[in-house]
Parts: sequence; structure tokens; C-alpha cells
Amino acid sequence: MDVQVANHCSITSAAKASIAQNAAECGIANTAKKKSRSRRGRRGKRRRGKKANEPPPFLPPEAEEGNIEYKLKLVNPTQYRFEHLATQLKWRLQEGRGEAVYQIGVEDNGLLVGLTEEDMKASLKTLRRMAEKVGADITLLREREVDCDRARRKIAEVLVRKVPDDQQFLDLRVAVLGNVDSGKSTLLGVLTQGELDNGRGRARLNLFRHLHEIQTGRTSSISFEILGFNSKGEVVNYSDSRTAEEICESSSKMITFIDLAGHYKYLKTTIFGLTSYCPDFAMLVVGANTGIAGTTREHLGLAMALKVPIFIVVSKVDLCGKSTVEKTVRQLERVLKQPGCNKVPMVVSNPDDAVTAAQQFAQSSSVTPIFTLSSVSGENLDLLKVFFNILPPLSNSKEQEELMQQLTEFQVDEIYSVPDVGTVVGGTLYSGVCREGDRLVVGPTDDGRFLRLKVCSIHRNRSGCRVLRAGQAATLALGNFDRSLLRKGMVMVSPKMNPTICWQFEAAIVLLFHAKTFRRGFQVTVHVGNVRQTATVECLLGKVWIFKLPDINQVPSPGSSQFLNQVFTKELDLLSSVEHNVLRSVTKNKVLYCHLWFHEEP
Repeated sequence: MDVQVANHCSITSAAKASIAQNAAECGIANTAKKKSRSRRGRRGKRRRGKKANEPPPFLPPEAEEGNIEYKLKLVNPTQYRFEHLATQLKWRLQEGRGEAVYQIGVEDNGLLVGLTEEDMKASLKTLRRMAEKVGADITLLREREVDCDRARRKIAEVLVRKVPDDQQFLDLRVAVLGNVDSGKSTLLGVLTQGELDNGRGRARLNLFRHLHEIQTGRTSSISFEILGFNSKGEVVNYSDSRTAEEICESSSKMITFIDLAGHYKYLKTTIFGLTSYCPDFAMLVVGANTGIAGTTREHLGLAMALKVPIFIVVSKVDLCGKSTVEKTVRQLERVLKQPGCNKVPMVVSNPDDAVTAAQQFAQSSSVTPIFTLSSVSGENLDLLKVFFNILPPLSNSKEQEELMQQLTEFQVDEIYSVPDVGTVVGGTLYSGVCREGDRLVVGPTDDGRFLRLKVCSIHRNRSGCRVLRAGQAATLALGNFDRSLLRKGMVMVSPKMNPTICWQFEAAIVLLFHAKTFRRGFQVTVHVGNVRQTATVECLLGKVWIFKLPDINQVPSPGSSQFLNQVFTKELDLLSSVEHNVLRSVTKNKVLYCHLWFHEEP
């Protein structure tokens, strides 16, 4: 028994000694491992620091549709292969409505392989030949280096652009928003006139339409300005004494700016510009010296409620220091990241950022580029021009063709009387195709009728045009048609449409905040596209409110997006809508946004 205990004790003590020795050895090993890990971590950080500016090893896989094409290399193709490549380029140009982007040195699965210097030159030469065959030009956007088998190789991103055969250039509409005195009109004057501002607003004088706008320096009406880019990506504007017609003839791509009012008392005009002219994008201008002030939040909320992709320009950086500009940018980033916005801000600081921002901005509605520039010194102004040059259209060729196949519908926004021409109406063609000599019907009149008329001529961007396609804005000359029979909000449609009118509609709304009770007999102002009309609450059926319009008849489209604005006060909240449901408050804009259904009154 004693021997067994002694043996057990000796074994236990030996085991403890062995465990202690092993623990000591493990401690030394663990210390060595930690040191080796820390060295590897420092080396990895150094490597990551070196590669921070390099592109990711993969791009998204190539899509069969769209205007982006991946090519590993285009070196000395056979004649049959060259014809196939030219046909493929023509398809990509058609998908991009005259624009295509080629990634050279990239496989179809998105792997960045890269090419040597000789192969890259040969591939670009072949791509230039392909572009010449289809009547296009190429512009090298950027070249980047990639590591492949310890050899430095390059990938290239090339923009291919052509003038369509029917001379219908690509046109993008950009609404310009922002608080009063933020520099909206001055920025547009610098972009379209080609001359920097003198610091006292000289560049904006050509944009004003009324004397009181020149005297006060504040925009109170909606004005349009154009900025063109030719097939090589060069800016085409009013410099060198060009006329609007010359700009249209020389441009393959046109940016039409819709300059809206910034003062709060002109908020209805701003809402009308956003709902009526259907902009593709919105540019929110914020003064670096003032930050988010005045109607900036309201305009941001309006664009978000109407689901217009928005990017931000911080102007007047020459008036304040770098710290003030950074403070304004941080303030914008905080607002964009809030739950009501859920945006991803992206500060653009170099040409490479501008190219990336333009591509990601069109692909994802959550990305919001931020530019910091000056209209006086011209700082970072070229980055904004690069962004506009590369910015692709939101709709592809298939969606455009579907709209063009529908019956003609033109909404009347402006009415003029031109000497020796007659009555002229301005507006946007929402669907179909309109040609010179087409016979349409316009209405509804006060008694609910539609009157026949003939389109005598068409002007688009201040130059003559024979054909107007869906989504384009233009003015139509109606000859001797009586102007007194027309008013804003009317529609010109094909006689085959058999248009109907309504006095009453149903709307599902959510009221977040209101000073008084929203009940029967309550009056609101309805913004329906280019229609702004008072409506009265008739009754409530479940969760659907019945609204009744006054005696003036309107023809809103079923399922169209509306704004409801209170008549006697402006204390309502702005809501965003998806399909038929209002989701959440975006900002305290004092306006209600909802989705409506219409029915005819018996």
C-alpha cells in the first residue's frame, strides 16, 4: 500500500514537472508565434498600404445586356473575327444609346489579367479600327497596373461614343437644386459659357429671364441651359461664339440643366420643375461657407421622394479654408447616412474617382458622389466635366423602344405666342413619337372636350427637329390655333387613345404630422406631373381617401406619383412611396407624397 502511494506520488510529481516543462516550452513557442504573427501583420500592412490605390483583382462578371464589354486582348484579329467584333461593338453602342465602355485586359468572368505594353497598344489600335467602322470615336479614360506572375501588366478602360445615324444625340436632363445664394446659376453659367466667374455673379447673368432676377440675383423661374460633349469627349459650349444650333450639331451627348429656384417662397416652382420635366438626375449645390442651410434639406427630400438619383456639389471653396470645407463635407456625410436617406457618400478628389463615381452612380441609387469646387478659381471643375462626360443614361435601348411604341402623349408646360409662327407650346413627350404634320387632340377644355390640332414644326434645344421621341422635351408650333383655349396641365395625345377625364380620385396616404385634423372638407393642393390643382377631401373608405377636384377637368395618368400640399399653411411632412404604399418620412418638407388611383365620375 505504501509502495503504491509512493509510486503514485512520484508519478504525479514527475507528471507535474513534465507539464511545467511543456508549458514553459509552449510559452516560449507562443511568444515566438506572436512575434512572427506581429511581423507578418506589419509586413501585410505595409503590402496593403502599397496596394491601397490598386484596383481589386476582380470586376463583376460581364453582363450580356448593357453597354459594358470585357476583352482580354484584341491583337491582330482575322477578318472574320474583326467583323464579329465590329458587330458586337454596334450592339453595345445600341444598348448604351450611343455609348459603350470597353475594359481591355479583363476576362469575361471579371478577372483582371492585364496586358503587356505591346499587346495593349495593338488592342487599342484594333478597337480604334472597330470604332471607325461603325462611325464612332474612342477615348482612353484610364490605365491601371495589375500584378500578374510578378510582372507589371496594364488594363485599360475606353469610352466608345458615336453620333446616331438619325442625328439624335444622347440627352440627359439634370435638375439643379440647392438653397438660395449657394451658387447654382453661377456654376451653370461657368459650365455652359466656358468662362470663370469674377466673384460677383457675372457668369449667371445670361441665365436669368426676368429683370427682378438680375436685380436681386435670385432665380424665381425655371430656365434651361445646355452643355455638350463631342464623340471624343471634348466639351462643347457657348465659348468661341457658338450658337445653340452649332452646339447640337457638334455634340454626341447633351446635358440639359434645369435651373430651379432656391428660395423658400418659390418652392412650388421647384416642385413643378421636378414633377413636370422628369429629370434623369439631380445636382444639389451646397455652399461651402454656409453648409446645410435653408431649403437644402427640403430639396434633398423632394429628390429622394421622387426617386431621382442625386449627387452633391460643394461650391465656393475659394471663400473659406480647408477646415471649413471638410466640416461641410462631414456634415453632408452625416445627413446622407441617416436612416431616412441611407446613402453611401463618395468624395471625388481626382479624375480616377470621377470615372468610378459616374459608373457606380448609374448602377446603384445609394451611391452619392460629392464634388468640392470653385466657380471663381476653377478648382476641381474639370472633375465635374469628366463626371458628366462619362455619366450613362438610366434607361437602356429596350425600355426606350417600348416607350416609343406606345401612343403619343405630350404634356403642355408652357404656352407662347411667337410672331410669324403663331401659338407655340413647350413640354415633354412622355410616350410615343411626334413628327411634323401629326394630327393630335388637346384637352380637356372647361367643358371636358378635346380639340383637334396639327403640329406644324418642332424645336428642340433651340434648333429645328423633325422627329421627337419619348422622354425628350421640345416646343411645338401649332400655327393659328387659338391660344386662349390652352392652359398649363393640358395634354396632347393621339386620337386613338380616347382620353378620359376625372373629377375624383382615390389616394392611400400616411399623415405623419399636421397642425390640425385631416378630415372631410379639408383642402390640399395636388401636384400631379405638370398639373397643380386644389382638391377637397370627400370621404374615407377604409384606408383610402376620396379626393374631389374642382370644376376644371384634368387628365392625370393612373398610378402616377403626386404631391399633396396644404392650402392655408405649409406644415406637412414629406413621404416617400413605393408602388401604392407610403413608407417613411424623409425630411420635414411640409409636403405630402402619395400614390393615387383614378376613376371616372359617372
